[in-house]
Amino acid sequence: MTIVQRDDLSDAPPSHPEEIKSVFDLRVGENIAMHASFRITPAGVISTGIAVAAVAFAFGYLASTLQGRRR
Repeated sequence: MTIVQRDDLSDAPPSHPEEIKSVFDLRVGENIAMHASFRITPAGVISTGIAVAAVAFAFGYLASTLQGRRR
């Protein structure tokens, strides 16, 4: 079994003063372990929200168009 060293984000200096960081470890039983880290800035949160809203709007438009054709 090989052990892999992970690059921990908590030790890295912040690249943005308002950076949001999250690191978590998930362990299920003796053999399953997951280590994850997440890093985002407030601008990234806003951009993600705009992208999700655009996709939701597009799916809503497609759904309403398909319902109009069936009648």
